[in-house]
Amino acid sequence: MTLTEKILSRASGKAQVQPGDNVWVNVDILMTHDVCGPGTIGVFKREFGKNAKVWDAKKVVIIPDHYIFTADSMSNRNVDILRDFVNEQGITYFYDVIDDKNGHWKFDASKGQLKRQYGSNFAGVCHTALPWKGHTRPGEILFGTDSHTCMAGAFGEFATGIGNTDAGFILGTGKLLVKVPETMRFYLEGKMPRGVMAKDVILHVIGDIGFDGATYRAMQWEGPGAASMDMDDRMTIANMAIEAGGKNGIFPADQTTFDYVNERTKENGTKAEYSPVEVDRDQKFVYDKTFDLSKLEPTVAMHPDPGNRALAKDLGGIKLDRAYIGSCTGGKTSDFLAFAEIVKGHNVKINTFGVPATPLVVQELKTTTWDGKSVWDLLETAGVTMTENASCMACLGGPVDTFGRLNTPMNCISATNRNFPGRMGSKESKVYLASPYTVAASALTGKITDPREFLS
Repeated sequence: MTLTEKILSRASGKAQVQPGDNVWVNVDILMTHDVCGPGTIGVFKREFGKNAKVWDAKKVVIIPDHYIFTADSMSNRNVDILRDFVNEQGITYFYDVIDDKNGHWKFDASKGQLKRQYGSNFAGVCHTALPWKGHTRPGEILFGTDSHTCMAGAFGEFATGIGNTDAGFILGTGKLLVKVPETMRFYLEGKMPRGVMAKDVILHVIGDIGFDGATYRAMQWEGPGAASMDMDDRMTIANMAIEAGGKNGIFPADQTTFDYVNERTKENGTKAEYSPVEVDRDQKFVYDKTFDLSKLEPTVAMHPDPGNRALAKDLGGIKLDRAYIGSCTGGKTSDFLAFAEIVKGHNVKINTFGVPATPLVVQELKTTTWDGKSVWDLLETAGVTMTENASCMACLGGPVDTFGRLNTPMNCISATNRNFPGRMGSKESKVYLASPYTVAASALTGKITDPREFLS
């Protein structure tokens, strides 16, 4: 069986499953956030009763992260709904914006968007916070009310996004009926050349198969090229399985995975035991292709979808109004360090917004020093507008006061993961997806630019 099939068979108590089978699986983690959490809670109470209890208060993880730092009253209210539910249910893992268990969240617009407005337990973007806080483990089943939940597949687990109805059912039962997907294998060989990042790998692949090329399929990543990647790179790639229509993305768990997971579970006191699945020699794939990483170049997904692929070096005629670095797939510390490598000692030519994915990223950027100066300060000196308020921010558009939102028609190059019309705000805007390297180089020139021009 493939990795996905092995995990689903074990979670369903079956010796073997095959694509197309419908199986009931036991859920290890259910994650929800402020956008879908209130609806999920509503479904749960409607179907199981106003006084019903969740199936396991230690297996529900609630992370407000999407529409947080906004004065929009309904968005602020959603966080309060989550807090009330957590208090009622005794849920263990709630990464609240405020420290007062009985308080109310209200964003203070008078303080502005740049300085920290959150308490000690806030964790930032859910998909980046889940591994940071020790909730991603090899061999497990993780569902989340967000399409990019597939990012956790980097840890050798089955992780996918679901709707509020399915999530409400899981809250009550701890189970879900799943159709076993077919598996596509992407076998990576070679080494990424200078200037190429994991984001270029996934953009190249999506451009190769199309933004619907993996519809309801598992995208399994193997080969020496995949094994040589660190966890951040694997997360970047697994995150965007959904941008090809995939049900999930998954990497084999190896020592790199185990070291990361063991450190995070120990640090956070989360469940430390897990049982990884191993790659079988005889697997059946619906698609199997080898990609040579050494042949890749900096790549861009052009408007209006993630599959509209082109090389950065061929797009120099496209002028830009804005650059943006952030999100689950593009707001990790390593992403900002790559971005800073390009802009250090230069000045951005267009409005450039930086949104760290988690408070940990903020901390690491402020404590990591280059030539006696913090990376955070280097970015600000280059003209990047940085916010300490780690969250999804403009990646999903949000209310009009959202930091970095495209409120008027403009061209934006972004390290985020989706670029359908209206995704980051204005429906008339055009969003170009690229690696942190390419976003940084383009911010310096005001047009889409191959980052190799700035790398020795």
